[in-house]
Amino acid sequence: MSEADYPVLPLPPSAPRIHRNPLVRWLGRTILRLGGWRMEGAFPDLPKLVLIGAPHSSNWDGVWGFSVLMALGLDLKVLGKDTLLKVPVMGPILKRLGVIPVDRKAAQGVVEQAARMIREADRFWYGLAPEGTRRAVEKWKPGFWRIARAAGVPVVPAYFHYGRRTIGIGAPFELTDDYEADVARIRGWYRTVSNGKNHDV
Repeated sequence: MSEADYPVLPLPPSAPRIHRNPLVRWLGRTILRLGGWRMEGAFPDLPKLVLIGAPHSSNWDGVWGFSVLMALGLDLKVLGKDTLLKVPVMGPILKRLGVIPVDRKAAQGVVEQAARMIREADRFWYGLAPEGTRRAVEKWKPGFWRIARAAGVPVVPAYFHYGRRTIGIGAPFELTDDYEADVARIRGWYRTVSNGKNHDV
């Protein structure tokens, strides 16, 4: 089977990668194929960005999303409570999944900690769900926007379309200093492409 037959997109040269053995990559692609899922769109050739995934309406989002990461060997970082990563067994597993510890009691706050990590790295893709919950929400949490603005990087949208069993990647959004306008623009785009399992954006 050639690379063209796989259900995932190619990673651009600037994307951060993590070493995954062939078995892990095969497993990720096999899960996607068995579920009938594929990817569409294109990853931007950028070394640093904030990747948001929406709508987040089901635990299944994590299954398909993690399968994509396994299949790609993409080094996508997410922040987790530092106390969780100290738990025996769970901590090492979370680290292998790309979770990095954040001290929520630190004076500079989570946004600045995340932004500093992005700024100081040569390559850093940071991912999160802007809704902050699997429930339908009227307003997104502003954390993703604050982190991207503080780090000086664009926001790249990823979406789930359960009707077509597709995970898509959109073009980067360059942010302005107007949070409400930026979010309205991004959510407006999502409404044209996404279809969540239990609710839409």
